[in-house]
Amino acid sequence: MSHFETRLKAGDNTFKELFHRYPYNPILMAKDWPYPVNVVLNPAAAIFDGKILLLARVEDRRGFSHLTKAVSDDGISNWVIDKIPTLSPSPDHPEEAWGIEDPRITYIEELHKYAITYTAYSACGPVVSLALTDDFTNFERLGPIMPPEDKDATLFPHKFGKRWLLIHRPIAHGANIWVSCSENLRYWGDHRVLINSRGGSWWDGSKVGISAQPLETPKGWLILYHGVRETASGALYRLGFALLDLENPLKVLHRSDEWVFGPQEYYEKEGDVRDVVFPCGWILNPTDNKIKMYYGAADTCIALASASLDEILDYIESCPAPEDN
Repeated sequence: MSHFETRLKAGDNTFKELFHRYPYNPILMAKDWPYPVNVVLNPAAAIFDGKILLLARVEDRRGFSHLTKAVSDDGISNWVIDKIPTLSPSPDHPEEAWGIEDPRITYIEELHKYAITYTAYSACGPVVSLALTDDFTNFERLGPIMPPEDKDATLFPHKFGKRWLLIHRPIAHGANIWVSCSENLRYWGDHRVLINSRGGSWWDGSKVGISAQPLETPKGWLILYHGVRETASGALYRLGFALLDLENPLKVLHRSDEWVFGPQEYYEKEGDVRDVVFPCGWILNPTDNKIKMYYGAADTCIALASASLDEILDYIESCPAPEDN
């Protein structure tokens, strides 16, 4: 790939936009909450009872986070938000003493339950924890499933052979995306790097982490991940894609060599943490193959962008295999 080449070609000397922002972003802010909060951000997303459900990270004025459910018929407006936190840090779980953050939701058909992976935070650092639910009211905490320091985790929706697969991001060792295996969702092993941070001037050179839950497509598992580049003014968060083999998700087929979505609008560039777009969930509408991506903007509010799955797959299949990066 030359210095002047892009796979996001447009006809007017710009870049083709795969994601289109909702024109009335942000869709949810602290002022929309039924109780006092500092900011709302980084929501997981799922279809539940025929509606779109967001499980948002909510930060209070101490700086501690909990999770609160918001439900909408169209996933855009008329959100019904729980009047109290949906999932709060538990005194029975000391790893949650400083809050719980950045959930991802995967529906596990074999269990008839939704699996929520989230970051539990305490003096010991961030750790990946797991909870199960079938109603988003009652939760079965399985507790930490990875040692600290680790975060940005999500499950695949079914087993491969006899094993579940978990994508996560240990903070040490280059801040790469790893995958681990388990037969019971509690004890994990066979750890290996899945997607590396590329170093240097790359948009994802400093660290990478999973964003939304893996999306199963006819071409493979579509992975949305965030990449960070450290700049003189701080960290800059952008998004890219990877495509994994359907039968063996440990095999990366393609990876975007350019970022596909980044901070651009005022609500993404200014806030508690500037220059951040951070999705934790997306929804595919199978009738029109359109994706709704929900993301935290500047660690302050929740915004929405939409995309065509067909366009994304065409794009990612034009990107290099990992050895070409």
